Amino acid sequence: MFSKILIANRGEIACRVIKTARRMGIATVAVYSDADARAPFVRMADEAVHIGPAAAAESYLIADKIIAACKQTGAQAVHPGYGFLSERTSFAEALAAEGIEFIGPPVNAIAAMGDKIESKKLAREAGVNVVPGYVGEIDDTEHAVRISAEIGYPVMMKASAGGGGKGMRLAYDEKDVREGFEATKREGLNSFGDDRVFIEKFIENPRHIEIQVLGDKHGNIIYLNERECSIQRRHQKVVEEAPSPFVTPKMRKAMGEQCVALSAAVGYYSAGTVELIVSGADPSGESFYFLEMNTRLQVEHPVTEAITGVDLVEQMIRVAAGEKLAMSQDDVTIDGWAIENRVYAEDPYRGFLPSTGRLVHYQPPVEPWADDGAANGRRGIGGVRVDDGVFEGGEVSMFYDPMIAKLVTWGETRDEAADLQVQALDAFRIDGLGHNIDFLSAIMQHDRFRSGELTTGFIAEEYPDGFEGAPASEDLLRGLAAVGGVIATADADRARRIDQQLDGTMLAPGDWTVRIGATDYAVVLEEDAITVDGEPVALSMEYTPGDAILEVDLGGDEDTPGEALTVQLSPTRTGYALTTRGATHDVRILPTRIAHLAKLMIEKVPPDLSRLLICPMPGLLVKLHVGEGEEVQPGQPLATVEAMKMENILRAEKQAVVAKINAAEGDSLAVDAIILELE
Repeated sequence: MFSKILIANRGEIACRVIKTARRMGIATVAVYSDADARAPFVRMADEAVHIGPAAAAESYLIADKIIAACKQTGAQAVHPGYGFLSERTSFAEALAAEGIEFIGPPVNAIAAMGDKIESKKLAREAGVNVVPGYVGEIDDTEHAVRISAEIGYPVMMKASAGGGGKGMRLAYDEKDVREGFEATKREGLNSFGDDRVFIEKFIENPRHIEIQVLGDKHGNIIYLNERECSIQRRHQKVVEEAPSPFVTPKMRKAMGEQCVALSAAVGYYSAGTVELIVSGADPSGESFYFLEMNTRLQVEHPVTEAITGVDLVEQMIRVAAGEKLAMSQDDVTIDGWAIENRVYAEDPYRGFLPSTGRLVHYQPPVEPWADDGAANGRRGIGGVRVDDGVFEGGEVSMFYDPMIAKLVTWGETRDEAADLQVQALDAFRIDGLGHNIDFLSAIMQHDRFRSGELTTGFIAEEYPDGFEGAPASEDLLRGLAAVGGVIATADADRARRIDQQLDGTMLAPGDWTVRIGATDYAVVLEEDAITVDGEPVALSMEYTPGDAILEVDLGGDEDTPGEALTVQLSPTRTGYALTTRGATHDVRILPTRIAHLAKLMIEKVPPDLSRLLICPMPGLLVKLHVGEGEEVQPGQPLATVEAMKMENILRAEKQAVVAKINAAEGDSLAVDAIILELE
């Protein structure tokens, strides 16, 4: 076994590898860029080596710097994590040339599966179902148009070396192909150094199912069940779970055996994932097709660990050291249900725009990387696991992936795991930048999610007009109104004590008008009762002015507990923003005797910004599609901005003429920067 390994990665996956290595008694080496000098993974490792500037192209993507760090520290092996160099054959070959073990699959398997065009050919030869499409290189846009017409719309254009949702475009007609083909090539080149594109049929009502495989250097290969990753946005996974609510034992066996056959065909060892697309319209479950194989550890591997008890990182290390698998296919079981949500630095209330900045407050629901020993420590604390690589006061920068943390929950049933997600998300406090916690909670509560009727179109279909928060029941709103009344009364009492107008510690009676949305609630507090609109509300909570998180029991009595809520609050000019159950409610709280005066206040009208094209996120202006004096039509592309390695096309909202252009291609733009003006 190795005595020291180096992790050629950063963030939460570096922390993840370090945790297992530490348990195995293996010393660890971290490498870090300027931006990560104070990151948790650097502190967790036994040694750390600085490798360059913040940009990945000048640090984490330079193999020579990683190899130099290995030589400097005496690391015998390298775990690449995911992303960066994890699927670069040149990196694995360079390590081998220096006598350093690569904790991953053989070079030939990486090469075969990393090329999506060649991998489909191999899959077909191995007897694996493949999606109908054109398996070959495409010359130009005109060639792409002809191929798409032959396959039949809709089609999916994909970068051959793509992954993580990058380098993919869905085309419903010729116009979409002409508009998106070159963008797909650019994304493939910028993100993966390969601009080849292939086109395949888009499967209607698709479900994204993937099979986890594990092999050793002695020819043993098994599959560790499936994961469902159908809930995606822009082809980027948002929610993952294991097992799938759709897959039957018969399907699982058929899928698993095909994926093992494909792995055997390329001599695969280590952990890997075969991604499949399944037609949700086929109740037999037999219409599943090979998409690609990821020759590395997946972001969503914790859900597999939670239901099998297998530490995948440990198995990768043992396989790299030459050990045989200590388990057979018959040893693989399914125990309970696990769900993973990716907590991203993006604002769902503003169209999921990337959000960068400082984590002013960062308080996860449980201690990150802690566990209570359940399922070999793969289930966190009480079924809640947090994998992260950030810290309070640190920054989420524009240089790397915007994921803040992974929240994983385990329960005996799918509903239990989802309920735990809702509770944990309520208690996940992040301040200082936009995040998607409300959105994740809304998905966990959604009737369609609970029913298991999932497709990759879930988000687009259920939130066609964007996200405005999870719907709240009238009982919940009345409860929040009561919470607002308690908070306002306690704050008023504190103010009176400071002014020496009130003695003692009891709350003074309060009579408040609490507005949530467009509804006013009359909230009255007496010493022993709370009423909302004249009806009593059972509420138990403790609040001290300044608290940011409240634990509330709503609707219970002395004998029966009510609904347990975790409510986050932040002060506003006229009340509080109360966040719980997937929505942030702007709560205005005024004494009833003066609330009627609010109607006399002059409303501030926001300025008209419709004549300006404003950059919605920090990014690089890749292309200007128009010039000054040009007339544009609604929906016409005006500019393309790249952010977080994804290209975003900004379009005209109305017919107009371009009056002035304020930015040039290649400019780095700040959020709200004016790109051009219309008249």
